[in-house]
Amino acid sequence: MYSLLENFIKSRTSIDYACLELICSHFEPLKTKRNELLLNFSDVCQHYYFVNKGCIRLYTINKDGTEATRFFAFEGGFGTALPSLIDQTPAGEYMQTIEKSELLKISRDKFYHLVDTVPQFAFIYRQILELGFITAQKRIYGFQGFDALEKVKWVIQHQPDFLLRVSNKMAASYLGLSPSTLSRVKAKL
Repeated sequence: MYSLLENFIKSRTSIDYACLELICSHFEPLKTKRNELLLNFSDVCQHYYFVNKGCIRLYTINKDGTEATRFFAFEGGFGTALPSLIDQTPAGEYMQTIEKSELLKISRDKFYHLVDTVPQFAFIYRQILELGFITAQKRIYGFQGFDALEKVKWVIQHQPDFLLRVSNKMAASYLGLSPSTLSRVKAKL
């Protein structure tokens, strides 16, 4: 249950077995159903999740009822509503598993305890933050000048399994396209 998390950690930092065990001992297994909400719009986020199997999606719903997806976490990745987790304010977004999933969750308190007491974990947290920031910047600024075909090619290059795993509606909301436009573009590839 913890081997994927262990491999994630070992691939990013030098760490001894005892320290690795300590980190893993703070995570609890959680199995979810398809489309299960992990966080409601007005809730304050209290957990960080590592995806062993499945997928986490973060999204909002505008006043017209249209969903806008901002992030997906697949196997071997972390996912949370980070602004809410850090600031302890209402999330302002939803977090759900879009597939039957197997997660490892860690409470906010335990997470920050590890960040404060285990230098290797603090290093990994910094890497996660930096990579998340860079990816978000590339997506935001890249998408501003991209047409529909370029957006789809970008997501294929950076997240090859994305279009195979995510519904057309969710993928379109992530890419800022209508589902029909996404279908037309995919047919051209």
